[in-house]
Amino acid sequence: MRTRPLTLLVAALAGGAVASLLVLALGAGGAAKTTTRSSGSRVPAVSSQRPKGEAVPAAETTPSATQIYANDSRGVVSIIARTAEGEDEGTGIVLNEEGLILTNDHVVAGAQSLEIGVGEGSSKTTREAKLVGEEANSDLALIKVDPSGLGLKALELGSAESLRVGEQVYAIGNPYGLEETFTRGIVSALGREIDAPDGAKITGAIQTDAALNPGNSGGPLINGAGIVVGVNSQIASDQSSAGGQPGNTGVGFAISTATVSAAVKKIESGQGVAYGSSVRSGLQAQQQQGGEVEAGGPSEARGAGGGPSEEAEAGPAERGSFLP
Repeated sequence: MRTRPLTLLVAALAGGAVASLLVLALGAGGAAKTTTRSSGSRVPAVSSQRPKGEAVPAAETTPSATQIYANDSRGVVSIIARTAEGEDEGTGIVLNEEGLILTNDHVVAGAQSLEIGVGEGSSKTTREAKLVGEEANSDLALIKVDPSGLGLKALELGSAESLRVGEQVYAIGNPYGLEETFTRGIVSALGREIDAPDGAKITGAIQTDAALNPGNSGGPLINGAGIVVGVNSQIASDQSSAGGQPGNTGVGFAISTATVSAAVKKIESGQGVAYGSSVRSGLQAQQQQGGEVEAGGPSEARGAGGGPSEEAEAGPAERGSFLP
């Protein structure tokens, strides 16, 4: 019996905000942006953790799931990106108390305005945010918000090198616009390779079965100690829901903190690559072999969710699908 290849689905949209597009189906509005330098913001370095494979001493107690949520949810925000085509929603990770926030590039690329939300329901506070810079080749971006009065808590970035298959992990995000949703799973595999929306390869990705759905993009993958080890970015699915949104299939992918660390350094040094840039590494080979590929803005190459275009060929499951 022939099996159908998995369809990669763009994963940065909020549930129902706009119709989610298949990974290869992009079409966001807005001109390409150039990255800017961060104004002296301090980003916490990736902390060192126990060497890979080393057992945890019995004397070291780990926090409960309830404690992890209580502590880490204060460092997670919802993000609304307004484009010419509507509103997309994703998730962000607070990096410092000065209001620097990490998210997926496919959440914010092409946005005409950005807004973050803290809390949920009647206690939710929203505030305008600004783009600091992008590193499209790693599908990561930094935005910044005035933190006054928001009570933001910076989350600790740990080393994903200590992860082991079978280890318990957690995700916090805003699937379908449901703020501060908490899910749990395990590390299903390590060292996966996934594709950034611009076609560049992202290595060292973490595969997990923690439930990830549209709106989880840019949110944290957290280990059993409550430390961030990855940025939830993609899911694999062989179908989409009736509403056009991809749903959780238990095959999700997070960009590891090793990639995050390198990308943040590029952005802060002003060397990050915007999605519409002509130097997109994922297209260099095509430009050299097939002539010039027009480096237009996101409206020509990506949709509100920021994934590849429909014409692109769907890759194997481990190459990922952008979370709506």
